[in-house]
Amino acid sequence: MATLATTLNEKQQSKKRQEAPAARAFRATPFTYGTLLIVAAVLTAPLVFVGSIALSSDATVNSGSFTVIPREFHWDNFSRVFGTELPVGTFLLNSVLISLFSVAGQVLSSGLVGYAFARLRAPGKNTMFLIVIATMMIPTQITMIPQFILFRDLGWVNTFLPLIVPNFFSNAFNVFLVRQFVSRLPSQLDEAAMMDGLGFFGIYRRIMFPMLRPVLIAIGIFTLTHTWGDFMGPLIYLNDESKMPLALGVQYITATSQAGQAPPWNLVMVGSILLALPMILVYYIGQKYLYEMDISGGSAGVK
Repeated sequence: MATLATTLNEKQQSKKRQEAPAARAFRATPFTYGTLLIVAAVLTAPLVFVGSIALSSDATVNSGSFTVIPREFHWDNFSRVFGTELPVGTFLLNSVLISLFSVAGQVLSSGLVGYAFARLRAPGKNTMFLIVIATMMIPTQITMIPQFILFRDLGWVNTFLPLIVPNFFSNAFNVFLVRQFVSRLPSQLDEAAMMDGLGFFGIYRRIMFPMLRPVLIAIGIFTLTHTWGDFMGPLIYLNDESKMPLALGVQYITATSQAGQAPPWNLVMVGSILLALPMILVYYIGQKYLYEMDISGGSAGVK
């Protein structure tokens, strides 16, 4: 027994000696922290510059003497932007409406379609899934004109419908996420639910939907980020200022200056902050769900 204990002790010590160099290799050093600080400063500098311009006075804008570190703090610019001749408040409300409906459409449709590809049995299902995934390789510019002609013939131009309705028909990338997640979940869950008398919609609503929460929240964040900052879609389909979202309205602020006069860059940067701040808050609140999303093992739904 003593010999066995000695042998086990020697093996443990040998294992610790082998792991020690690896642990030291990944230990942070002052050089590591210094490098991270430099990289963080470089990445943060443009954001600080945006805030500095947003807090500048009109005289600084006209002279163009901007500085990276703020020297002026005109907080009234954040209220002045809503008093311009452009309906900035309406722009903000339009962005909220378009984004919320788009998120709802993507979450509902992607969850159902991804679950169907993962669980339902149908002839040609795998081929259809490959076709859906292949659509990710088609550039948006190729389908832009046919889509515009289709929506024009439907009478949807200058409405929110072309920006919202396509989201209720899912997205190839989101379908892939849901399908991969569901395919890793035990099929015994479905079988037990079927024995209790549940159909596919009942299984999805009562069992799969709660487990898919991290993936669906991640899809909602991805969709919200894309829709909130979308510029090309509203530029193509919307004509009235009263229907434009904030992403397009910020560009119109730069076009309100007279000939030869500098645009109100301080108000433009205020609009840019209003455009970026909600996305930062959404990511901060929902980042734990992004980290929990594990499409390789399907374990996030049962944590």
